[in-house]
Amino acid sequence: MALERSEVEKIAHLARLGLNESEIPRTTETLNNILGLIDQMQAVDTTGIEPLAHPLEATQRLRADVVTEANHRDAYQAIAPAVENGLYLVPKVIE
Repeated sequence: MALERSEVEKIAHLARLGLNESEIPRTTETLNNILGLIDQMQAVDTTGIEPLAHPLEATQRLRADVVTEANHRDAYQAIAPAVENGLYLVPKVIE
C-alpha cells in the first residue's frame, strides 16, 4: 500500500503537522518505506511461534531489601518552619 501526496497532506493536517512543500515528497517516501517494512514483517511465517511478553524473557535480579543509608529526617526537619509527627506542615493553597 503506497501513500499518495494527497493522503500524506491529509494525514499531516489531521496530525496538525506543518509540512511545507519541500517536506511533503520526503515525508511521503519515508511513510511509504515504513509501510513497506510493515508489509515485509506481515509476510513472515510465524506459525508455531509463541508470542513473547518481553523479547528477552529474563527475570530481573533483585537486590536485598536492606537499609543502606542512615536516617537523616531529624536533621532535615530541624530547619523546617513547621513539622508535626515527622511530616512537613505547609500552608493550605486550595480552598
